[in-house]
Amino acid sequence: MIFLATGCYAGYIPIAPGTFGTLVAIPLSYLLSRLGPFQCALFITVFSGVAIFISSEAEKVFNKKDTPLIVIDEIAGLLVTLFFIPWNAETVITGFVIFRIMDITKPFPIRKVESKLKAGWGVVGDDLLAGIYANVVLRLIMQFF
Repeated sequence: MIFLATGCYAGYIPIAPGTFGTLVAIPLSYLLSRLGPFQCALFITVFSGVAIFISSEAEKVFNKKDTPLIVIDEIAGLLVTLFFIPWNAETVITGFVIFRIMDITKPFPIRKVESKLKAGWGVVGDDLLAGIYANVVLRLIMQFF
C-alpha cells in the first residue's frame, strides 16, 4: 500500500515530491490514451476510488493528514488532466505544467474541497478538481493555439 500511496516511492523524494509523483502518471496516461473514452473514464473512476482508499490508509500509517509522501492523488489528477486529450509531447508537457499550477495554487474552490473533505476524500478530491480545471484549460489552449 505504501508503494502505491507514494507513487512507487516518488513521494520520498525530498524536493517537490508532488511534482515527481505527477511524473509517475505519464507512462500510465500513455497507456490510457490507447483506450476508448468509456474504458479510460472507467479506469480513472476506479483508480480514483482506489486512490481515496489508499490515501486514507496511508494517512493512518504516516500519522499525518495529507502528508507530501502521499502522491497517488497527483497521479489521479494528471490522469484527469490528460483524459481524452491527444497524447503527444506538447499536450503532455503543457498538461503537466497546467496541472501542477492548479494543484499548487488551488484556485477556488479547490482549497475548500481539500479542507472540507475528510481523509482520502480530501487528499484526492482537490487533485481531481485541479485535474478537471487543467483539462479545461488545456482544451482551450489546444483550441486557440
